[in-house]
Amino acid sequence: MDIAFDLGTANIRLMTKDNNKEIDEPSVIAYNVENNEIISYGEEAYKMLGRTSSKYRVVFPLEGGVIAQSGLVEELVNIFMYQICTGKVVMPRVVACIPGEITEVEKRAVVNAISSFGVRRVLLIEATKAAAFGCGLDIMSPHGVMLADMGAGTIDVAVMTLGGVSVTKTIKAAGNAMDEEIIKYARRKHNLIIGKSMAKLCKEEIACVIKPDTKKTFRLKGRDSLRGLPKWVDVTSTEIMYAIADIGVSIVNTIVDVLEETPPELVSDINADGITLTGGLAKIYGMRELLEKETGIKVKIADEPQKCVVNGCLKACDYIDEIATQKSTLNPLMTVY
Repeated sequence: MDIAFDLGTANIRLMTKDNNKEIDEPSVIAYNVENNEIISYGEEAYKMLGRTSSKYRVVFPLEGGVIAQSGLVEELVNIFMYQICTGKVVMPRVVACIPGEITEVEKRAVVNAISSFGVRRVLLIEATKAAAFGCGLDIMSPHGVMLADMGAGTIDVAVMTLGGVSVTKTIKAAGNAMDEEIIKYARRKHNLIIGKSMAKLCKEEIACVIKPDTKKTFRLKGRDSLRGLPKWVDVTSTEIMYAIADIGVSIVNTIVDVLEETPPELVSDINADGITLTGGLAKIYGMRELLEKETGIKVKIADEPQKCVVNGCLKACDYIDEIATQKSTLNPLMTVY
């Protein structure tokens, strides 16, 4: 059995090639602080976020695209792997994605977390490569392809050709950073304390990086920072645009930096084909138009951008046997453990 594994900061996604099973759950786990017993995970744990007593804690054990709490990540991996593997007579092979710029220690942490279940082999692939496969781009030919994978923890931008990465850059000013900016804005401007789930919902409903054609409002609910009483306030999409403006600038600057480092021949390919956006943040209103305006290059958003990475990992499973037999030197899988 071959398994595609997208160990994301906000969501964990698994797919299998053999029996078409699929898991898509938030990367959240709830546990008892007294005995470290796991009480909930995934969607159920996400509903508990900010609503627990002092006896329980709900956490995202991944931060910025890498593992922050290895023990809890191993628990999550084992829970979801047991759901997708009906039996362990034959140990599965796993293709997992990683951000473009992480250390060997961070890579090893991902491998150890997945290996804790008991697998035959773990193969790693950069998130941008997987996303390119997942949205149907050809990165195996001598032709430049540029893609920006915009997730909750990181923004990965890369130029790829011949199955490898020519230029890449990763920043952590991504979806979670936008949530934090909305929380700060609500407190600074309206003396309102809100939680992460409220900020995320606001981002999904009305966030934008250019002025919208129609005015949208969202009701933020929380606690008055001065009086300590319940309070709500209506914010507009324009307000949220200014609150997250710095992150939009960081994304633009990152893409421009990658273009400046790209060889001229590959830049001409990118200019002809455009830049592809994947990941949940790609759906923020005005992201495509902003990047087109600042770079002068056409930009397109992939179909089902959130699932491109896991779909690409599933397609990359076809290259596992080539690594074992060394049939081809052009292989997108970067590391074998």
